[in-house]
Amino acid sequence: MSSAAASESLPLTTTSVDRYEEQLAAKLASVRQCFSGVQFPDVQVVESEREHYRMRAEFAVWRDKEDLYYVMYDTATREGSVEPVRTRVRVDQFPVGSRLLNTLMAEVMAVARSDQELKHKLFQVNFHTTLSGEAMVTMLYHRRLDTQWEAAAGALRGQLAACKGLEGALTVAGRSRKQKITLGPGHVTEGLHVAGRQLQYRQLEGAFSQPNAGVCQRMLEWAHESTCGSQAGDLLELYCGNGNFTVVLAENFRRVLATEVSKAAVAAAAENLSANSVANVAIARLTAEELSAAWRGERTFERLRQAGVDLAAMDFTTILVDPPRAGLDAATEALLPHFANVVYISCNPVTLEANLRPLLATHRVRRFAVFDQFPYTHHIECGAYLQRMAEVELPMAEMDERERSTAAEGKEVNAMKDGEMVLEEMVGMEERRQDR
Repeated sequence: MSSAAASESLPLTTTSVDRYEEQLAAKLASVRQCFSGVQFPDVQVVESEREHYRMRAEFAVWRDKEDLYYVMYDTATREGSVEPVRTRVRVDQFPVGSRLLNTLMAEVMAVARSDQELKHKLFQVNFHTTLSGEAMVTMLYHRRLDTQWEAAAGALRGQLAACKGLEGALTVAGRSRKQKITLGPGHVTEGLHVAGRQLQYRQLEGAFSQPNAGVCQRMLEWAHESTCGSQAGDLLELYCGNGNFTVVLAENFRRVLATEVSKAAVAAAAENLSANSVANVAIARLTAEELSAAWRGERTFERLRQAGVDLAAMDFTTILVDPPRAGLDAATEALLPHFANVVYISCNPVTLEANLRPLLATHRVRRFAVFDQFPYTHHIECGAYLQRMAEVELPMAEMDERERSTAAEGKEVNAMKDGEMVLEEMVGMEERRQDR
């Protein structure tokens, strides 16, 4: 199949179950093409459910005379056109969404159509469901919300409580500019079964969580299996989010240092560690770049001291990175060779290959998996587990020299292409906001 076929996406409101294997095969071919020339073990392929796999969705709301309905936007380049064309697609059913999500969609729209208070200047509705049967509905407005809206939203919440498939807490929230009203807990608790354990994860309204819970469980299983038997060493995890991997992997290590930049995500991670009785993890609110600077001794951070972390006392044998689509920054990429074991979770095979290619001078890929988080799209998630070759033990001084060289090259590129790099960083910041 051609690369063009690999990037084909079906219409947003439909699925073509009989073409699932064909599209997945195209994505696998695209991944293998990215890593041409790299020696790989057998690639483990984790397939998704064909329908009702997505736990979260966001829909714009469209008014057409007296009618009100959900829409999404399909952006594609049409034949004979250079610029992408943005097409509005009406969404009455969403077969990739969970069954509970579809039930809530229908009920919310039915009520909003007949309730002026809920309908007035409503422009978006977000749904967040779980395997555990809990849910959140967030309604976004171009107006200030008042007590009348709160009363109407409370009545809506009461009606939704009777929805089939809702077996736990329900939140209905309203948002407008600099305003948020929450009816209910403001979060859901997801239950995932991983490595023989039933784990609980608090997921916050508006925060990132893996949308395909079934594939997420398999991805966590893979990471746990890959790092099993590492209890003699410590783990450094960058981009830990709400502790999705942290909770699962902590039992495989002596101690864990997890870093994340978002205050809300750090708080959620702490809650999830406590809820799952994980006691050997320290969380520090640092960017990957800041952690790299602390590692090299260039800067000290009060946030590390507050988390009770002494980097010199840690015996890091493994690093786990789960970066946004843009991949690793140069300083973090230069950090990887210091670790005997590297776990890289990626939502972009192109940047994964670019980040791992230099590491293959010292490490070998021992396990590689593809996780089909997003069926019927060109997106694919990958996991790579690398181990340092036994005959390669670079002196620390030589590694430090490589880091300085990488940093110097980065500065030279910045100096030569300053305007282009600024634009790239602006685009990268937007991608990180969307991805995280």
